[in-house]
Amino acid sequence: MTAPAGAGPLRRLVVLRHAKSAWPEGVADHERPLAPRGRRDAPAAGRALAEADCLPDLALCSTAVRARQTWELASAQWGTPPPVRFDPGLYAADVPDLLEAVHDAPAEVETLLLIGHNPGLEDLVLALARHGLGDTLERVATKFPTAAIAVLAAHGATWDALAPGTALLTEVTVPRGKKR
Repeated sequence: MTAPAGAGPLRRLVVLRHAKSAWPEGVADHERPLAPRGRRDAPAAGRALAEADCLPDLALCSTAVRARQTWELASAQWGTPPPVRFDPGLYAADVPDLLEAVHDAPAEVETLLLIGHNPGLEDLVLALARHGLGDTLERVATKFPTAAIAVLAAHGATWDALAPGTALLTEVTVPRGKKR
């Protein structure tokens, strides 16, 4: 199965949930850093994207510390990271907010990386995907854990064409770094 036919080039939306965060006492949720496991898994996510030839042209990232650290560690695995936009609106965002951020991406961006939080990211993937390859939809519906990556493909002249039910969920992976 291929991405649903439509006008315009094939676009890929890569959705990355931030890696595992710590819960330090007295630290506001927005300021929570990555846990040791998150510091291992975020680079593994970056390597997985490189190995899948799924490097973005632009990244949109929540301003939460754990999301920013996920971006920094993942993108450090690539030769030249793409531009990143840190968007406070992605923190605790729901599907309409996330979709609005995606719609604002420039038309020349063919692969867009979105780094944020659940439940919004999981809800977004399930809303956008009309179909999924293999068991991808079931896997996301069951659990979209920290450092999970979902890749959605759809045709459109601009990112505005991406709407609920218009994408194909082509891949779901949960990279894990090795303990040392």
